[in-house]
Amino acid sequence: MDSVDAAGLGIGDEYPPRIMGVLNVSEESPYDPSVYDDPAAAARYVDEALIGQGADIVDVGLESANKRFEVLTAEEELERLHVALETIDRVTGDAVFSIETRYASVADEALASGFDMVNDICGFADPEMPTVCADHDAAVAKMASPPDLERPGAVEETDWAARKSPAWAAEADYVDMVYEALKQNGFTEKTIVDPAFGGWSEAQTLEDDRETFRRLGEFRALGKPMLVSINRKNFLGELAGRETDERLPVSLAATSMAVERGAHVIRTHDVAETRDAALIGAAFTERSTVTREAFSLSRLDLGSTRELRAYLAERDVDPLLADDWVHHALEIEGLDPGDVSLLARVAGESGAVWIEGGGDQWLLVGSTAAIARVSERLRRESGTVAELGAELEETVR
Repeated sequence: MDSVDAAGLGIGDEYPPRIMGVLNVSEESPYDPSVYDDPAAAARYVDEALIGQGADIVDVGLESANKRFEVLTAEEELERLHVALETIDRVTGDAVFSIETRYASVADEALASGFDMVNDICGFADPEMPTVCADHDAAVAKMASPPDLERPGAVEETDWAARKSPAWAAEADYVDMVYEALKQNGFTEKTIVDPAFGGWSEAQTLEDDRETFRRLGEFRALGKPMLVSINRKNFLGELAGRETDERLPVSLAATSMAVERGAHVIRTHDVAETRDAALIGAAFTERSTVTREAFSLSRLDLGSTRELRAYLAERDVDPLLADDWVHHALEIEGLDPGDVSLLARVAGESGAVWIEGGGDQWLLVGSTAAIARVSERLRRESGTVAELGAELEETVR
């Protein structure tokens, strides 16, 4: 996993999770507490509510990314940039300042005038963006997006049959598309990837966001630090039945989980609370690197076969090898004696191990490939074991 130096702020596995607070100088932005058009008032907000509460990075938006509004041109964004720059001049606290923009010309002007990094919500749709960021030696957060400046985040609208292949497009699910969208147009040495949570297009569903969150660890295979923006998002609120102003608790729970699954930067409007939740997530994350004079050893944080497959594919190694390398231990209980005898025989014939755990509890242990063979055999049966076989297939995917 690469680490990124963002104007002296380290971002990566060996650093604590970083908190990105939000300031908007866009009059149309939907979250009123963070919207300012007066530099003095904006600076007070940054010092007190963002940096003062623990923000390491301040992300400044010149326009709302909400799809209900018209996209500003680069010239219109530049007209608003002066408010952001005057705000930075007035801030007394210490933070890395990020400019949220899709335009290389705006990023260039911002980086030349006081900003430290870029948050590109269009994922390098402007082909000059990587060059501008590299020229300024600036970190850049790259959000998954099609190569279109007017459609941020709408990864499912990309013509994947043309960009990848018809066969790939026919098989790909939403998370696969997010992953490939992040790879479009490459990375700089200081890129931070963002899987694009939120309603960026009409086609994106809450279940799409939930599946992206479940599989968050897969994005670590890209070898880049990861930013997530999940603060008070609908996909969390729906689970708890909470409206936006009641969603802080679910956001904090998700923040701890996101850090444990590999997130390095959390973008939020609730800085103090999010900082605490991120630190808890980091404290219970088992991810370590041992460095010696002759070598370093890192334990890969691969929680599923799918994650290892992604890691291998990124390195041009046959991802199907993961099926033989990843092992699972599955506790099963409640089976009748006849089903237990069948499971013991099938497990042995499939290269898995069937272990008595005491009472009516049993343990099925084996590689992904072995468990898949057990699943296939059981699904040919009927009744309880056929149902169990179907569940095994889903469990080890």
